[in-house]
Amino acid sequence: MMPALAASQHGRSAGLRLDTLIRLRWLAVAGQTAALVVVNLVLGFDLPIVPCLAAVSLSVLLNVFLRIKFPLARRLGDGAAGPLLAYDVLQLTALLYLTGGLKNPFVLLYLAPVMISATGLAWGTTVVLGALAVACAGAVGLYAWPLPWGGSPAPVLPDLYLAGVWVSLTVAVGFIGLHSWRVAEEARELGDALAATELVLAREQHLSAIDGLAAAAAHELGTPLSTIALVVKEMERSMKPDDPHLEDVTLLRDQAKRCRDILQTLTSLQAGDAPFDRMPLRLLLEEVVEPHRNFGITIAIEVPDDPDAPVIARNPGLIYGLGNLVENAVDFAAERVEIHAQWSPTGLEIVLLDDGPGFAPEVIARIGQPYVTSRARDRQDPDGESGLGLGFFIAKTLLERTGAALTFANRTPPQSGALITVSWPRAALAIEVERSATDRRGLGYSSPKEA
Repeated sequence: MMPALAASQHGRSAGLRLDTLIRLRWLAVAGQTAALVVVNLVLGFDLPIVPCLAAVSLSVLLNVFLRIKFPLARRLGDGAAGPLLAYDVLQLTALLYLTGGLKNPFVLLYLAPVMISATGLAWGTTVVLGALAVACAGAVGLYAWPLPWGGSPAPVLPDLYLAGVWVSLTVAVGFIGLHSWRVAEEARELGDALAATELVLAREQHLSAIDGLAAAAAHELGTPLSTIALVVKEMERSMKPDDPHLEDVTLLRDQAKRCRDILQTLTSLQAGDAPFDRMPLRLLLEEVVEPHRNFGITIAIEVPDDPDAPVIARNPGLIYGLGNLVENAVDFAAERVEIHAQWSPTGLEIVLLDDGPGFAPEVIARIGQPYVTSRARDRQDPDGESGLGLGFFIAKTLLERTGAALTFANRTPPQSGALITVSWPRAALAIEVERSATDRRGLGYSSPKEA
């Protein structure tokens, strides 16, 4: 039995560690041994102790074999963990067969392998394991040795009562298995979505770092290139027209000029060291919407002319989060997207409006959760690889990390479209500005004011 590695992806099982299964089986072995000893020696019940201990010893041998044969850190997929849990069901069935079947109160232990499967394996594997547990419980209900008892004859339980025990066990296996699987699946989805968010944020921070390094390089290389250009110009003036090296010096002059043009272009793209600087609110919104202006949708930004307008630290998470919301609005808008900003001494609010169909009623209450989407495929992705429902989750997560609160709604009829409100307390924006200034000082950069 070779354990298979299980992928941790949305919609697939997360797998179970071999060490976890071995430890749980040791716990079961200890419990079964203690129960047999207490019932046989302490209570004095007539118990087929040798066959029962043989069934327990088989689990001990299996655990020892697995510990010696395979690395404990190995994660088992359905193809390996499923049979191991099925063995636990069969071993429990053998013990119950020897000790009264459904009359034995330990019949509830059938739930344990099903719950373990539900937390780490695929739904199909859990269903098969649950069906096996129910079938085995039915078998020991029909065929089993007498229930061990002391003194007078053992009580006779009616067949109808035993049938009720089997039915209740069946319902418990189904309900608890489904509930455990659903909770575990939601945890896996959230974990995958958070991992995607971290990757997006890391990418944005990496791009910002490269942007800042490019600005620093352009600034530092400007002086030596100016010196090189000056020296080359003087050399060219001192040469005669028939000098054999004149052509090389001319080429050197042209290449130095080209380098200076490239550095000047890089400098113009930095917008005043924006990745490590504070930005007026209008400039920040312009940077957010700029990549989405060439898709045939009008994007209007309305920011009041006020000398006290907020100045915000340029945060990659904030830029990407707002950009994701704008991208979604552009995807669904018919003709126009509007962005309104307003502020007060206590907070800042940005409202995004579009004239599209708005949020679907079945998803509006769950927007912001991972893998919630109302579209089969993205307009800009004809292959259907996007539209997984992570866009709003990533945007919401990144913006909430900056202290924002988001609300999603549809516009009031007769207007149509979605309405998204992003609001920050003024204190949160002050923290972001201070953190940005600290980061710049730590990296050795300074804005013009700080210089």
